[in-house]
Amino acid sequence: MIHLFLHFIKKIDMNHYETVFILNPVLSEIQIEEAVKKYVSLLESQKCKIVHKEDWGLKKLAFPIQNKNSGFYHLIQFEGEGDIINALEVEFRRDERVMRYLTVKLDIHAQAWAKKRRKKIQSKVKV
Repeated sequence: MIHLFLHFIKKIDMNHYETVFILNPVLSEIQIEEAVKKYVSLLESQKCKIVHKEDWGLKKLAFPIQNKNSGFYHLIQFEGEGDIINALEVEFRRDERVMRYLTVKLDIHAQAWAKKRRKKIQSKVKV
């Protein structure tokens, strides 16, 4: 009974996050896949649950970053404890392929919106 209670408390303690990162546009498709796998593996190794991943593709930047006018955008939504964010962002800073990144904690309203958005995307894929 105590084990079940602790498991329930652990579930409640999990925070919902969304991270978007921009990869250098000169990377090959294989290098992009490797970079995304690296961050997914990092999150999974820290007992995070990957909720959703999206490849937004090559997008024009609002302003140049590192003399580049475009970049490959990726989104990862995940559940995990707060201490993973520091480790994730240290890896982003160390990786030369990553031009920019942003991680946000989702509140209840943002979680509902993200879930609605995922359902909309999934319905488009099925059609």
